[in-house]
Amino acid sequence: MSTTNTPDPEGRSNSHDDFRRPCCWKSSRGMEATPLLSAHKMGEFNLTNRVVLAPLGRCRSYGSLPQPHNVLYYAQRAAQGVLLIAEANTVSETSRGYPHMPGLWSQEQVEAWKPVVDAVHAKGAVFFCQIWHHGRVSPPEFQPNGQAPISSTDKQVTPQVSHDGSILEFAAPRSLNTVEIPDIVNEFRIAAKNAIKAGFDSVEIHAANGYLFFKNTRENRVSSF
Repeated sequence: MSTTNTPDPEGRSNSHDDFRRPCCWKSSRGMEATPLLSAHKMGEFNLTNRVVLAPLGRCRSYGSLPQPHNVLYYAQRAAQGVLLIAEANTVSETSRGYPHMPGLWSQEQVEAWKPVVDAVHAKGAVFFCQIWHHGRVSPPEFQPNGQAPISSTDKQVTPQVSHDGSILEFAAPRSLNTVEIPDIVNEFRIAAKNAIKAGFDSVEIHAANGYLFFKNTRENRVSSF
């Protein structure tokens, strides 16, 4: 089989060989490009390349438990030395904000994650777990008796336009009392420990979009926190 190499009007090569070359990350500051498919040592982890599976919320963990189909989903994306980050796990029952997201506050959830993690490790991949607390983004229907969601502030999330054009309104949150904050910290601690018990290699905390985390606490409160 032969291939042709038609001249490009801008002088670029369109040889088939070019498509087999590693993609590169190019710095806007003129720094040397880093091939995305080159090996990288990240702390104690030796990665085959720099391409990472981002945490993607799938809303298919019914009852806040990973399902058998999660094993296939992550195993299909695993390979030797590749880094995968699991979909975000809520740190407590009241930290939920989307339906059918997994959690890591109970032993049952730990056991449900184990076969998923084992399948990823069997492919030689590195597997991180993302944990989160929805804070003021959590709808009241996820809270006991429909009460207001908790946050480091009493400021509402700005209304947002959904994918279908509808407007999403968020409830006014209740600002945490200072004495309650250690309990939230402990929820993160328990979830992180449970992630390691389930076999994950490390833990990442989701702290964007109004979700509750210590960064938000520091910026919105005048207290020891």
